[in-house]
Amino acid sequence: TIASEGAYAPWNILKPDGKLDGYEIDLAADLCKRMKVECKLVATDWDGMIPALQAGKFDAIMAGMNITDKRRETIAFSEAYGATPNGFMVLKKGPLAAMPGTGESYSLKTDEAKALKAIDAMKAVAKGKALGAQVSTTNSAFLDKYFKDVATVREYKTTEQHDLDLAAGRLDGTFAQMSYLRETIKKMGDQYAIVGATFTGGVLGEGVAVGLRKSDTALKASFDEAIKAALADGTVKALSTKWFGFDITPR
Repeated sequence: TIASEGAYAPWNILKPDGKLDGYEIDLAADLCKRMKVECKLVATDWDGMIPALQAGKFDAIMAGMNITDKRRETIAFSEAYGATPNGFMVLKKGPLAAMPGTGESYSLKTDEAKALKAIDAMKAVAKGKALGAQVSTTNSAFLDKYFKDVATVREYKTTEQHDLDLAAGRLDGTFAQMSYLRETIKKMGDQYAIVGATFTGGVLGEGVAVGLRKSDTALKASFDEAIKAALADGTVKALSTKWFGFDITPR
């Protein structure tokens, strides 16, 4: 049994009929076929996923979950099956529309000095503003680490909730994976823009992977083998191009 959220398009989506869809849902079907196992997908609230996994309510998580050192303290991860930068979405007519660094991308792991310089420039503009991210995510960890000293940081149960607050003017910006932000703009209209530099690595993690109990070593080995095969034969590239419009193969 694999849990997903169904609220983080295009990684995972809950359709009107209650069925899960999206990149991870297609990939899960492919991986399960390679592992020669029957899989059942269930929709689960994001903020209770890791405790529910540990309690044995399901066997794996595929929900846009990034590998981080903090999460590794409690669960294991498979090989990564996707990686996209993270950035800010704002209203085009809002106070953060001119945030510096737009179009630039930095790694907090391999190019930390330049990344921190870009963040400092963005903080100057974000001073006194309200920024939002989904609770218990690498996005909220990023805002907490780098922007909490200059801006009001708000955490939301779902990404949909922070999008609604942004639209209503209760937030000045949201921080999330670029893949999600692009999908949101496509869905909600051109009143939004992605601004400022984008970032990878560091507190943002090492890519999206399957979350597993540490005790399930055989299951982890099976997922690792299947993911490596899906990466090697181009399945990950094909599915990510289908859902995202670009290749999210980890590099």
